[in-house]
Amino acid sequence: MSGLDGSTLAAAMGRLRSDFPVLQQNINGHPLVYLDNGASSQRPLAVIEAERHYASHLHSNVHRGVHSLSALATDAFEGARDNVRRFLNARSTREIIFTRGTTESINLVAQSYGRSRLGVGDEILITALEHHSNIVPWQMVCAATGATLKVAAINRRGELDLSSFKAALSAQTRLVATSHVSNALGSVLPVAEIVALAHAQGVPVLLDGAQAIPHLTIDVQALDCDFYAFSGHKLYGPDGIGVLYGRESLLEAMPPWQGGGDMILSVSFTGTTYNQLPYKFEAGTPHISGAIGLGVAIDYVSKIGLPAIAAWEQHLLEYATTQLSTIEGLTIIGTAADKASLVSFTVEGIHPHDLGTILDQSGIAIRTGHHCAMPVMQFFGLPATARASFAFYNTTDEIDQLVIAVQSAQRLFR
Repeated sequence: MSGLDGSTLAAAMGRLRSDFPVLQQNINGHPLVYLDNGASSQRPLAVIEAERHYASHLHSNVHRGVHSLSALATDAFEGARDNVRRFLNARSTREIIFTRGTTESINLVAQSYGRSRLGVGDEILITALEHHSNIVPWQMVCAATGATLKVAAINRRGELDLSSFKAALSAQTRLVATSHVSNALGSVLPVAEIVALAHAQGVPVLLDGAQAIPHLTIDVQALDCDFYAFSGHKLYGPDGIGVLYGRESLLEAMPPWQGGGDMILSVSFTGTTYNQLPYKFEAGTPHISGAIGLGVAIDYVSKIGLPAIAAWEQHLLEYATTQLSTIEGLTIIGTAADKASLVSFTVEGIHPHDLGTILDQSGIAIRTGHHCAMPVMQFFGLPATARASFAFYNTTDEIDQLVIAVQSAQRLFR
């Protein structure tokens, strides 16, 4: 679809709305306007049916059974892993680890890579744009190892201050961990430059791709990152499933972080031999239906084409930015030159939580709060913002409804 003109692209994306059952309902007597995709995107019928089909026809444990049902489940599960590999352009399925989500993926790296390599005097470098999931795990590993957490600054537009990053990157830096796209502001970070700067000093880089994966084409070989983490529920897939991509040489050298079934080759009371990659990091029965659903979600998104998705979402972002900017007393927080499709804003005289509650009465779902990014809110001197985040199934009409509802809220508070 990437070659379509604007009106044709709008029509094509509009037709895809029928693939999402949840969008066909009314909320509080109004058609649902779902603008909380940054928290969780909705699932197309193909994903819902894939999970149902597994439960109805394939349910069995993977890897361990010799019977036919186990073999079928294993084939579907490992087929999903290969879908992820192709989607990220990873070199091998050995580099694709299934987790519960971005948070668990980052914790895996923190506990396995971090605890085994860090010590007093070592430093981990993050940015001031991070989600709590890319802050707290590093604080925990620093407390355990004596390492120090350093933070690169941002500017008032919500962009990474590269001079601050360069100054913070030192001979003591042992790992850089940064978001690809800010969940609170939508800022797209200059990850290619970050990776190049870090690698010039021999420092590996983890990218939190939770907010990037549904909007941008991700090629881990082109990015040359060492770890990439994302969640299925932000990519039109199930919740409770995520992925950690890791460079094979690093994963091979890392110890397991959880012990149990399937991550072993042999166990005795005197010692254990661990399994090969990726199973070394997948202890216990995995989220089989979630992985299968994620594989189908990737097929669904790939058929539409990420260039087409990005083009439409950028149109929605520009339209929303223009329309919301016409509202007196509304301030957009985060005006980076390069943004993904979300708008974070405040409205004078209305607390974001109150605004979200009022909009919900019109069937409009937005996110309000600190967005698990309290340091970002503190930087801007705010307790919270309202956040409207867009997916390819959203429309300019829905943005118009958002604008009307915000103006109605202002009249109510006057």
